[in-house]
Amino acid sequence: MDGLRESTHCLETSVSAVRPAPRPTPPSAPSPTSGRLLRAALCLLLSGLWLLASPLPANALSDPQQLVVEVWRLVNRSYVDPARFEQVHWRRLRQKALEKPIHSSADAYDAIDAMLLPLGDPYTRLLRPEEYTALRSSTQGTVSGVGLQLGLRADDQQVVVIAPLDGSPAAEAGIGSGTAVQRVNGLSTRELGLDQTAAALRGPSGSTVVLDLVDSRGQSREVELERRQVDLRPVRSRRLRLEGHTLGYLRITQFADPVPQQVKEALQDLLAQGIEGLVLDLRNNSGGLVSAGLAVADSLLDRAPIVETEDREGLSSPQQSGAGLLYDGPILTLVNGGTASASEILAGALQDDGRSRLAGSRTYGKGLIQSLLSLSDSSGLAVTVARYLTPSGRDIQNLGIEPDLPLPAPEPLNPGGDGDVWLDQAARMLALELPGASTGMASPSPPLNSSGTD
Repeated sequence: MDGLRESTHCLETSVSAVRPAPRPTPPSAPSPTSGRLLRAALCLLLSGLWLLASPLPANALSDPQQLVVEVWRLVNRSYVDPARFEQVHWRRLRQKALEKPIHSSADAYDAIDAMLLPLGDPYTRLLRPEEYTALRSSTQGTVSGVGLQLGLRADDQQVVVIAPLDGSPAAEAGIGSGTAVQRVNGLSTRELGLDQTAAALRGPSGSTVVLDLVDSRGQSREVELERRQVDLRPVRSRRLRLEGHTLGYLRITQFADPVPQQVKEALQDLLAQGIEGLVLDLRNNSGGLVSAGLAVADSLLDRAPIVETEDREGLSSPQQSGAGLLYDGPILTLVNGGTASASEILAGALQDDGRSRLAGSRTYGKGLIQSLLSLSDSSGLAVTVARYLTPSGRDIQNLGIEPDLPLPAPEPLNPGGDGDVWLDQAARMLALELPGASTGMASPSPPLNSSGTD
């Protein structure tokens, strides 16, 4: 619009400048008809220049250029913080993107990446077709790759591991939460960005990928992993036996479409086994579908607040659970630095409502919600559309949630597996809350006995 106003003003000024004042016409002067033709020709010429200077109408744009405009419009009407647009000169960013040579989808993707970058929001991003397909398929339960869930570190935007997937090549290699992924097959992850790093890790089963890593203690190492089909198995459960008590163990590794139903079935099975308390394990759960997380919270809370979201207009939308519980017994919830997004919504609700204490370490701290939108060329767009607060009004973005019961380092590398001392400690703390529990149970005792579907 700025270019349109400037061009129009130039046109009006130029025409008035060549309009002669009334005076006698000498014999050699052009006829009035010739003067009118001259002015018309000049006006036509200047109009043509104005058309060249103005943005092209939508129907004159190529398909790749249309994709850039499509993304700009979607972000413009959906982004959670419209005040940010003025700070980054959002309209000019669109114009600058369209001024670049855009002849292919690859050109459009690069232009869109450059257009979105000044927003400073790593979660508002373009997903190329292969990335979008992989993300959507992961919500159905399987992925082909090395099994790393990635995020961006808040202070320096370094690609880091939120969590390895259970049973994945990454988990077997002992890659823990907080590990920085510096290079993939020699390519810098800072240059690749979050989504292209994730895409570089995926590939056909049997192929290999080399990672350069720096763990949370600052130790560097190079590791070669063989890609394979990884079963996400988002819900796992089993019975625990501890000094005459029967406890349930329920682990949720991500929130996908089938999770609420799988949680319901797992709880019904554990209740049939006569559990007295439940250890809910949200460690390394990097989130997923917020709707699935809300559904699980609804099954564990009775007419209690779950979360409050704030949209771009500053309007609040509190979410509250319905009446009734799938399980009404004692709960202790395990969390760590890999607990993020939708799993933090659940953990925050359980903690604030007094339904469950949290044990472990501080959570990741992602208090933003994205919508995933399909684009016209099979790519996708993730847009941050809301921020959320826990029931007590806490904004956890970049802060995380502090557990009620911090557990000592080192953190177990295989949550729920053999040698998981945090699970052992959590089970013993939960057992102390049961009716008739002896305070002596806090002392060292034999390992847990377990059976079930894990």
